[in-house]
Amino acid sequence: MSEPNSPGESRRGAPRFFVGCEDDESEVLEDSMRTDMELYEDDEDTDSPPERQIMVGICCMMKKSKSKPMTQILERLCRFEYITVVIFPEDVILNEPVDKWPLCDCLISFHSKGFPLDKAVSYAKLRNPLLINDLNMQYYIQDRREVYRILQEEGIDLPRYAVLNRDPDKPDECNLVEGEDHVEVNGEIFQKPFVEKPVCAEDHNVYIYYPTSAGGGSQRLFRKIGSRSSVYSPESSVRKTGSYIYEEFMPTDGTDVKVYTVGPDYAHAEARKSPALDGKVERDSEGKEVRYPVMLSAMEKLVARKVCLAFKQTVCGFDLLRANGHSYVCDVNGFSFVKNSMKYYDDCAKILGNIVMRELAPQFQIPWSIPTEAEDIPIVPTTSGTMMELRCVIAVIRHGDRTPKQKMKMEVRNPMFFDLFEKYGGYKTGKLKLKKPKQLQEVLDITRQLLAELGQHNDCEIEEKKSKLEQLKTVLEMYGHFSGINRKVQLTYLPHGQPKTSSEEEDTRKEGPSLLLVLKWGGELTPAGRVQAEELGRAFRCMYPGGQGDYAGFPGCGLLRLHSTYRHDLKIYASDEGRVQMTAAAFAKGLLALEGELTPILVQMVKSANMNGLLDNDSDSLSSCQHRVKARLHEILQKDRDFTDEDYDRLAPTCSASLVNSMKIVQNPVATCDQVYALIQSLTSQIRKRMEDPKSADLQLYHSETLELMLQRWSKLERDFRMKNGRYDISKIPDIYDCVKYDVIHNATLGLEDTLELFRLSRALADIVIPQEYGINKVEKLDIAYAYCLPLVRKIQLDLQRTHEDESVNKLHPLYSRGVMSPGRHVRTRLYFTSESHVHSLLSIFRYGGLLDEEKDQQWKRAMDYLSAVSELNYMTQIVIMLYEDNNKDLTSEERFHVELHFSPGVKGVEEEENAPTGFGFRPASAENGQKQPDPGSLEDLSRDETDRAVPLSEPITIQRRSPLIRLMCLRASCLSSAAGFEGCSMVPSIYPLETLHNSLSLKQVNEFLTGVASVAVDPPISDPGLRPPCSALAELALGRMEGYCLPGSLPVLLELRESSSEAGSSSQTPQSPEGPDEFFDTQESMELWMDSPESLPHPDTPLEVGATHTAEP
Repeated sequence: MSEPNSPGESRRGAPRFFVGCEDDESEVLEDSMRTDMELYEDDEDTDSPPERQIMVGICCMMKKSKSKPMTQILERLCRFEYITVVIFPEDVILNEPVDKWPLCDCLISFHSKGFPLDKAVSYAKLRNPLLINDLNMQYYIQDRREVYRILQEEGIDLPRYAVLNRDPDKPDECNLVEGEDHVEVNGEIFQKPFVEKPVCAEDHNVYIYYPTSAGGGSQRLFRKIGSRSSVYSPESSVRKTGSYIYEEFMPTDGTDVKVYTVGPDYAHAEARKSPALDGKVERDSEGKEVRYPVMLSAMEKLVARKVCLAFKQTVCGFDLLRANGHSYVCDVNGFSFVKNSMKYYDDCAKILGNIVMRELAPQFQIPWSIPTEAEDIPIVPTTSGTMMELRCVIAVIRHGDRTPKQKMKMEVRNPMFFDLFEKYGGYKTGKLKLKKPKQLQEVLDITRQLLAELGQHNDCEIEEKKSKLEQLKTVLEMYGHFSGINRKVQLTYLPHGQPKTSSEEEDTRKEGPSLLLVLKWGGELTPAGRVQAEELGRAFRCMYPGGQGDYAGFPGCGLLRLHSTYRHDLKIYASDEGRVQMTAAAFAKGLLALEGELTPILVQMVKSANMNGLLDNDSDSLSSCQHRVKARLHEILQKDRDFTDEDYDRLAPTCSASLVNSMKIVQNPVATCDQVYALIQSLTSQIRKRMEDPKSADLQLYHSETLELMLQRWSKLERDFRMKNGRYDISKIPDIYDCVKYDVIHNATLGLEDTLELFRLSRALADIVIPQEYGINKVEKLDIAYAYCLPLVRKIQLDLQRTHEDESVNKLHPLYSRGVMSPGRHVRTRLYFTSESHVHSLLSIFRYGGLLDEEKDQQWKRAMDYLSAVSELNYMTQIVIMLYEDNNKDLTSEERFHVELHFSPGVKGVEEEENAPTGFGFRPASAENGQKQPDPGSLEDLSRDETDRAVPLSEPITIQRRSPLIRLMCLRASCLSSAAGFEGCSMVPSIYPLETLHNSLSLKQVNEFLTGVASVAVDPPISDPGLRPPCSALAELALGRMEGYCLPGSLPVLLELRESSSEAGSSSQTPQSPEGPDEFFDTQESMELWMDSPESLPHPDTPLEVGATHTAEP
C-alpha cells in the first residue's frame, strides 16, 4: 500500500491506482499538481459517505501501460475524486477469456504489436463500457488504404496517391509501369520524387525515390534504430513484391509536424526533423528525440477535429506535412501520447477526466460540474537598450568551384536528328534542350549509328564531320551513366543552314535547313566546391543571434533553434544548373547541420527557380546591347600596339582600378595573346610527352580526369583561340583562364612548366574581357544588368516588404518561448544561388543604379573604391542584404528599419592574397553613427546569450580583416582585443570574409531605389518575352502600407548580405519547381504585384496582409 497523500490516492485515503513511481519523482508531481487538484475537486468534506467510483479500465500491452506518458497521465487522472483506474494485466489480456477480465465503466484500449484486438472488441460487446477510442475503427487504422479512404471521404487534404494491390483476385489494381523518372500506377503517373508506402500501417519501411537530375537513388525510412531513422540507397527501382501506396512527395523544408488530439477540441503539435532529410535522429542531452511544440493554424485545428471524429479516436496522433502553403495529412497513428511535456500531461488528464465525468457522472448520481479556469497569462516580450532585432537576410550567391565548362558546336542535317527534334517538340520554339538520360541515350544511339555507317562506306552522304561525331560519342559515354547534372545537348533550328562557318569548318556549305547541335559538358561542382559551400553554410549560421538552453555557448546554434521552432522562414532558390543546385544543397547541409548525401537535401530544401528568368538566363540569346559590347571589345583588343590613352578612355570609362591595372599588365593585347597561344602550345606538347611515358599511363588527375581528357580540353582551346585568318577569338579568353585556373589549383602536382605564367597573362586578359562583357560604360552596364536581373530585383524588393506576419506563418507555441525576444516573429531568410552573370549584373545595379551619391556619402565612396579594386567575382561570391528593426523607434519612423549591404568576392585566388583589395571589415561603425556612444551594456548583452537579439546598431570595432561568420563566437571568446583573435577564428579560410558596403541605409531608401530600378527599366532588353514592364505603383503601394498600416511587430525585416555559399535547386520534375506563378511566390498578392496587373492591386486603404493563406480557386 502506498503512503497517504501519494499520487496514487485521493484525499479521502482510498488507494485506487498503483503504478511504479520513484519517491523523489512523486514529491515533484505532488507539488506541481496541487493547483490543478483544486480545479478537479470540490471542497473536502470528510463526513459525507463515499459515492460509487467510476472504474476506468486500461487495456493494452504492458509496454504501453507502464510507459512514462501513460503513468504520468494516469497519476493525474486519479486525482479526480470519483475516478479509479484499473490496469488490465498483460497476462490476463493474452491468456484469459474476456468474461474473466476486470470490470470497468469506461475503457481505454488500443492496438499495438501483439495486442489481441478481437478479444478487446468481444469484451466491449460483453460489458458495453464507455469507449474512449473506438475499437472497430482500429482495424482500419492498421491499413493505410483505409486510412486514406476515410481522410478523402472527410474532405481532408492529403497527397495525391494511387494504390497498387498485388492481389490475384483484383488484377485491375495491379498495373505498374516503371520509367526512369516516374511510375504509372493503374493509369496515374507519379514523377520522381515520389513516396512508396506499404499498405500495412505496422510496416514502417517507407521509401522515397529521387529523380536522376538530383542524383537518383532512394531514401529508406524505418522505425528509429539508435540515432538513425532512414538511410540513403543508390537503388532507384521500386519494390516488385507486396502492395503499396504511391504518393506525391511533398516538399516540407525538412520538418514534419506530429499532432496529438485529446478529444475534438484539443490538439498539441510538435515539429521534428523529417526522417527523410538525412536519417539522423536529433537527440537532446537525455537521449530523447528533439521536438519543438508549434502553433497550429485555424485550418490545421479544424483538420485535427475532423481526424479525431472521423476515426472515433479521442486520443489520436497523426502526421501533418506543411508544404506549398497548405497542410496535408500523411499518416494517422491512432492512440498516441506526447512524450516529455508536463503541460500536455496536465491537459490530457484534465480533458479525459472531464469526458468520463460528463458522460458517466449523471447515471452514477455523482455531483459534478465542468470547472472553469483562469486564462493563461500572455507573455509580453520587452526590449531594452539600443539593440536591434534581425528580421531578414537575403543573399545572392555564386556557385562553388567547378570543373572547366566545355562546349562543342556542330551543324547536323541527318534526318534522324530532325526526327528527334520533332519528337520532343523542338519546332514549337525552334529550340530544344535535352538533359534527361533517355534523351541523351537517343543522341548517343544516333551518333553511334552514323559512325558505324561512316566506317563501312567512306563515301556515304553523312555530312556530320567524323571528328565531331567521335567527340560527341566520347563525351556522351563519359562516366558510364547519364545524369542531367553533368551534360546537356541543345538543338537550334536553322532554316537556311548555318550563316557563317566557325574556325573549324570548311567553307563549303549546303543550302537548306539544318540543326545547330551544341554539346555542353563539364562545369560540375568539384569536391572542393562542395566543401566550400558546406563550410560557408555552417559559418553563415553565426550571423544569426540567439541560442539558449542546450545551445548556449555554441555559436551559430541560434539559427538551428530558430529553424527547428518554426521561427526561421527559410527558402533556398537555385537556377536549374547542376553545379548551382548541388552548391545550394551543400550550403543547406552546412547551414542546418544535416548529414549524409546531398540528393535528399536537394529534393527537400531547394526550390528550382527557373521561372521568369529569376536565376537562369539563356546565354545563347544575348541582348542586342551585349552583341554591340562584345563587338567593340573584339575590335579594341585586336590592335597590335600598346594601349593608348584613347584605348583607356574607350575600354575603361568607369576608371575601374582593377581594369586599368590589368590593361597595364597586358600593354599590347595582340602580343599578349601571342604569348598565351605559345604557352598553350607548349602545354599541349608537354601533356603529349607525359602521355607517351609508360609511368603516366594510368595517371589519375583531380576529380577522375585523365591526361587524355586534359589534352582534349587544351587542344580544343589551341584550335579555337587562333582563327584561320591569324586573328584571335577574344571570346575564348575566359575559357583559357578557366582551364588554367583549374589546373593551377587542382593539378599542380603534374609540374607542367610555365602554367603560372599562362595563368598570370590569361588572368590579366580575362580581367579585361569578363567584366566588360557585362557593359563597358555605365549605361551599357545597367542596360545588360536589367536584362539579366530585373526579375531578381523585384523578388528582393518583395522579400523586403513582406515582413508583415500573420496567422499563415507557422508559430512557436507561446508557452515554450519564454526568453525569446519576440516569439511571434520570424527571421526571414532568402538564399538565391546562381551563376556569374546574375552576380555581376546585381552588383552593377547597386554600383551604378544611383543608390547613394559617392560625393555626399563617404562610406559609399570607400565601398565603391573597394569594389573598383576587386578584379574577379570568383566562386562563392556573395551579395548580402540584412534588415534590422529597432523596436524602440516609432512604427512610422524611417529609423525603425535599418538595412545593411555586404559583399564578398568569394574564394581566394592563386597567390593573390597579399595583393587583395581590403575593405573596412564587417559591420564597422557607420559614418553617421561613428560618434555616437553605444549602450555600455550592448556587447555584454550580446555575449550573455539570454535573448534572441542582434548586435548594437553601431559597433565601435575597427578591426579590418576578419570573417564576419564567426563574429559572435569571437565576442563570446573575448577576441575583441586583437585583430589576430578574429583571424584565428576564421571558419572558412579559403573564402574572403564579407565586407560591409553600407550599414546605415533606411528601408525607405532601399525600397525607393529598387522601385526606381524597376521603373527605369520599363522596356528592358529582356530575352524573355513573357516579362511585362514593372508596376509603377509598387513603391507607393508598399510604402503607403508600411507607413500607414502597421500591426505590432509586423513591419519589414532587415536583410543582411552575408558570406553565403552555394545555391541548390531541385530538378524541374520535382514538386518544388513552380508549376505556375502562384506556387513560386509566398502569397497570391506578391504574385499580383510581380505580374503587374493594375486591376488586381488592392485599394490603398485596405490593410496589406502579405502572407495570408490563399486557397487556390477551383
